[in-house]
Amino acid sequence: MKKLLEISLGVVTSIGGFLEIGSMATAAQAGAAFHFQLVWAVVLGTICIIFLVEMAGRFAAISHHTIADGIRERFGFNVFLWPLLAILLINFLVMSAEIGGVAIALELTTGIGFQWWALLVALLAWLFLWKGTFGLIEKGVSMLGLVTLCFVAGAVMLKPDWGQVAAGAVPTLPAHDRANYWFMAVSILGASISPYLFMFYSSGAIEDQWDRSYLGANRAIASLGMTFGGTISIGVLIVAALVLPAHGIDQVDDYHQLPLMLIPVFGFWGFVLFVASLGIACFGATLEVGLQQAYLVAQGFGWTWGEDQKPRDNPGFSTVYTLSLFLSALPIAFGLDPLKLTIFSMALTAASLPLSVIPFVFLLNDERYVGKHCNGMISNAAVVFIIALGFVLAVVTIPLQIFGGT
Repeated sequence: MKKLLEISLGVVTSIGGFLEIGSMATAAQAGAAFHFQLVWAVVLGTICIIFLVEMAGRFAAISHHTIADGIRERFGFNVFLWPLLAILLINFLVMSAEIGGVAIALELTTGIGFQWWALLVALLAWLFLWKGTFGLIEKGVSMLGLVTLCFVAGAVMLKPDWGQVAAGAVPTLPAHDRANYWFMAVSILGASISPYLFMFYSSGAIEDQWDRSYLGANRAIASLGMTFGGTISIGVLIVAALVLPAHGIDQVDDYHQLPLMLIPVFGFWGFVLFVASLGIACFGATLEVGLQQAYLVAQGFGWTWGEDQKPRDNPGFSTVYTLSLFLSALPIAFGLDPLKLTIFSMALTAASLPLSVIPFVFLLNDERYVGKHCNGMISNAAVVFIIALGFVLAVVTIPLQIFGGT
């Protein structure tokens, strides 16, 4: 019964935490610009994150190491330093975008510009991390994110041609704007396979004191939770594809356009549901990324760490998330467009994935850490293929997006 409860809570947490500003913005832009043609990117990213989350939980349960700790120990600090710096930078951009997402939700609610909310959002997140527990953040806040299921309900109520939706699961070239098409595919992959997701998951498994008996629960949480999360992203894409072009929007370049997605379905409550979805999901992601920054640095340098410990008992850990939160709020406070930052940071995430994922795959094939629970051929092949695809697409399309191209 205890394991069943863990699975249920884990799946709910995964649903609530999967959709944040990265997944929401990339799926909405993809739907508006390319209808259902980029469903395949969401499916591919979801498959990959299922593999990576399962691997992260299995590694933590068997080896009692987090991913960061394992990479540092296995390859040495000099090798670990490169993924450390890359992930810290990516996480900084992602957390800034998430703070921006909460600030946008507050602007839509109050009419006060998002810039004025950024530092307040960072302060509120800091209070949660300073005073809260891991269970509150992992389950309590994330469960509120179940409101994002309104996008799935909206997609069903709009009655799309499900044959066309299914056809979108097969990659096809668009008739227009191919550079942007591939850039959006990269951004979706980056949003789905963000390193903080699976690295946070491994740290959470250690916080929850997982052992070998959790291997079955881990597989269920990874597969069911990430699948449901991917389903929500596809829901956003479908709603955007059916609603935004009907309002003359085929390119989402202003966050004020986004609430339109749910209003034709739910009326005024559609606006309320969108704002709640954006605010809650992004605030939960802000907490998770802030914690992951602290986990990463503390584990990399061998400091004491743990959200359930008092800040005075792990001062380095709490200092890292404090600085990370307030530094990440500054770009938004100075007026940087959260939507543009989100799309670019998601594409950059895809480009950086090999630095964190490849060493992790080596760990999952090292019997000294996982014994007989090493990766199989399918797990290795699936992850390496998707990461390589995302990296190649990112290297090709990011320069095109920056300097222009067709």
